[in-house]
Amino acid sequence: MRESNLTLKTATLFAFAVFFMAVSTLFASAKGPVSFAPLVKELQPAVVNISTTRMARRDLGFEFPELPDNSPLQDLFDRFQEPDFEHDEQQESRSLGSGFVIDAAGTIVTNYHVIEGATEIWASFVDGSRLRARILGVDQKTDIAVLKVETNRQLPYVRFGDSERAEIGDWVMAIGNPFGLGGSISAGIVSARNRDINSGPYDNFIQTDAAINQGNSGGPLFNVDGEVIGINTAIISRTGGSLGIGFSIPINLAKPVIRQLIEFGETRRGWLGIGIQDVSEDIALSLGRPNTFGALVLSVDPAGPSIDVLKEGDLILKFDGRMIERMRDLPRFVAETDVGKRVKVEVERRGKVQTFEIELGLLEQENPLSGLEDIPLDPRPEGLSDMLGFEFEDLSPDNRETFGLPDDADGVLIVKALPQSDAEEKGIRAGHRIVEVNQQPIFTAAELRGLLGTAIETGREVVLFKIADPIGNRRFVAIRLNK
Repeated sequence: MRESNLTLKTATLFAFAVFFMAVSTLFASAKGPVSFAPLVKELQPAVVNISTTRMARRDLGFEFPELPDNSPLQDLFDRFQEPDFEHDEQQESRSLGSGFVIDAAGTIVTNYHVIEGATEIWASFVDGSRLRARILGVDQKTDIAVLKVETNRQLPYVRFGDSERAEIGDWVMAIGNPFGLGGSISAGIVSARNRDINSGPYDNFIQTDAAINQGNSGGPLFNVDGEVIGINTAIISRTGGSLGIGFSIPINLAKPVIRQLIEFGETRRGWLGIGIQDVSEDIALSLGRPNTFGALVLSVDPAGPSIDVLKEGDLILKFDGRMIERMRDLPRFVAETDVGKRVKVEVERRGKVQTFEIELGLLEQENPLSGLEDIPLDPRPEGLSDMLGFEFEDLSPDNRETFGLPDDADGVLIVKALPQSDAEEKGIRAGHRIVEVNQQPIFTAAELRGLLGTAIETGREVVLFKIADPIGNRRFVAIRLNK
């Protein structure tokens, strides 16, 4: 028995030893630097500290006291309070950030917010040299600025990588100028991808736990091959210091912006000319979709490139071969595409998947991204309002006047949203109009009842409405039927 136990223990120890050796071999073969020192020596000369000067108003912080009537000092105070006398003054304000050189001729990339409003911009290099920089172009929507310094020597510069290949858990290194201390290095991993922090229309940040502090803005985020995969831009912090949650603009998003700013001094983004909205779980259910992928077309600009191709209610699934997993993917994909390019757009229209070709227009700064067959009457008209969560009726001159609706307003009028109903929770109010039901246009209450009756008979749990508010803005709302 003792011999058997000894044999079992020996076998167990041997198994653990084999497992430990296998795991050790796995980690030894994993791609991770023993030291970042070689990369730092190679890359730090191409990273610069950005210092700016801007004019800011400084409040002198002095208010004249109220004096009693007939005070001998009143005349003196009145003279100083005349319009020509200002209680604040202009003074120079300095700020610090980071940037990186992208070619030997001295082109530098940084964040727009680092140089916003600057009257002077200077780039300081690790060797102690300092060069004045001028702005080639800026893009506020992506928070990117491109600068140029003039020099007779060839400058060291960085290489761009492919941010799409960066995976969660990959090692990364940030170089920057935190708190104005000068070139500093921090390292960490990619914590998450595709982060949307609501800072702009094209949010798609790389999240990292590499220490990023004030002054790191505009600096590069490198992979272990020494390639730039991001531009450090933002942090989440209550103190201004790093909490291990930093965000970088993916370099694949930045590259076309940088190229256009160098070539044109501005961005030239593609434009589809449509308004879109998210696909909620209820909307997906109403469309018979297995997921919430895609972007739902809410409107089509009459002057846009999609006017004769896309229709309200189309669900865009792919753009130029790229899957639309979230509504916000589409504006970014379109913006990254060259103006004039003919792209394939895959849509689902009334349950049928179709592919169209559209030639992209130019996104101007002021542009946003952006008869009937006989219908059977509702077999169960009673209690319909309770099922929907609102009461409705045909449009008439009286109710148009009551709700301030124009003569050309169409659809069916909602006259009351029931308290605590799904409709009320989703923002439906009296004065709104129903213009479509399950992607079918409607003009009368009888048509609405008929379509709803069909939905009930076929066992639908959710009905998709297109709702227009009193000023004409339209959106899709999926309402669960309260059976």
